[in-house]
Amino acid sequence: MTAIAFLIGVLVLVIGLAVSIALHEIGHLLPAKLFGVRVGQYMIGFGPTLWSRRIGETEYGFKLLPLGGFISMSGMYPPAPDGDAQPTRRSRLFATMIQDVRDANAETMIAGTDRVFYKLPVWKRIVIMLGGPVMNLILAFVLSAIAVSAIGVTQGTTTVASVSQCVIPASDNRTDCASTDPVAPAAAAGILPGDVIVSVDGTPVSTFDEMAAIIQRSPGQALPVVIERDGAQQTVTVTPATSNRAVTDATGRPVLDAAGSPEYQTVGFAGLSPQSALVPQPIWYGPEATIQQVGQVAQIMTQLPVRVYDTAVDLFTGQPRDPNGPLSVVGAGRLAGEFAAVDAPILARVQAIVSLLASLNIALFVFNLIPLLPLDGGHVVVALWDGLKRWFARVRGKVARPVDATKLVPVTFVVVILLVGMGGILFLADVFNPIQLF
Repeated sequence: MTAIAFLIGVLVLVIGLAVSIALHEIGHLLPAKLFGVRVGQYMIGFGPTLWSRRIGETEYGFKLLPLGGFISMSGMYPPAPDGDAQPTRRSRLFATMIQDVRDANAETMIAGTDRVFYKLPVWKRIVIMLGGPVMNLILAFVLSAIAVSAIGVTQGTTTVASVSQCVIPASDNRTDCASTDPVAPAAAAGILPGDVIVSVDGTPVSTFDEMAAIIQRSPGQALPVVIERDGAQQTVTVTPATSNRAVTDATGRPVLDAAGSPEYQTVGFAGLSPQSALVPQPIWYGPEATIQQVGQVAQIMTQLPVRVYDTAVDLFTGQPRDPNGPLSVVGAGRLAGEFAAVDAPILARVQAIVSLLASLNIALFVFNLIPLLPLDGGHVVVALWDGLKRWFARVRGKVARPVDATKLVPVTFVVVILLVGMGGILFLADVFNPIQLF
């Protein structure tokens, strides 16, 4: 059953990613058609066509390699200027590549130059190119809202799962009680697994964190605790013991002092562990989390070459990978499979996979905004450059020629090679040195 659950998780991830790519391309397709651009193809995947159907002037279909998608717009680039210099032997390779792109672009203009992309106003071209990434962002908002508001986030509840029998100092490297250890305050007060904490020191509590905060700031103080057991409420007195707890930073890692030893702080300890449950969050929680994650992913993208290099080092040295580092589609599928196969309630597993799909759409949004061709952000930069060039020409009373982005093919070629190389490293790392979450 575990293997079947793993495969189901991978399949759900693949389908979800395919839908995300399809919606990304629809984000380009709809404004392109709205602005009158002729769209010859709408394809999911690359390589040989597996299936297609023509509806109106557009051919819709699927291709063999599910590595992305595209739409073919008429006149993505302006026609080649007359009188272009012949390529020298030194530049023949890139010149041939440029000519190939120009020839492919010319084939898209079968309806003439009336409904072409390059003649649109700058703002319309930007809307078309940003339509795809924005669609991924919208999808991330929706998926995040489903994950945290419709399904919920795993949190500690006020229902007691277990009660510690003694107080063990955090600095002691053991988990078993010794005869000299004092009885844990919750056990001494008679609290039992299954009890529901209603209030602590007169303050109603609805989450374990609220209860823990009161206990931790009240070491040595007798606190009246109202519990519900078998449908009836009763009050017990809990006097939190004084305990040392390791200080952690925002990422949960121990804070070290000047000597390199863990720092500890004095807190109250009762000895209660909560039952966990999926708790739906307010509707705005998902969008807030999405916006925060966009910033985090953007920071990762600015360090992408360095992080991929670190991943390569971990791959060849066998060191554990950074769980917050980049990963390929293989890694994402592996995580989805592990989420689906983990020993947890089905709803919790669904929540984890939906959250993963939201994260992938955030990554698609940020990645496609990188201002380099052939990514959407690169086409936005070309449109802005063209608009700026035309504005300067108007100021001087002249007419500017459209920006010929085909001349950037050599740069695009280098970017593609780098992306393929980084993707290959992440692919190998996800196969031979995957991120370990469990």
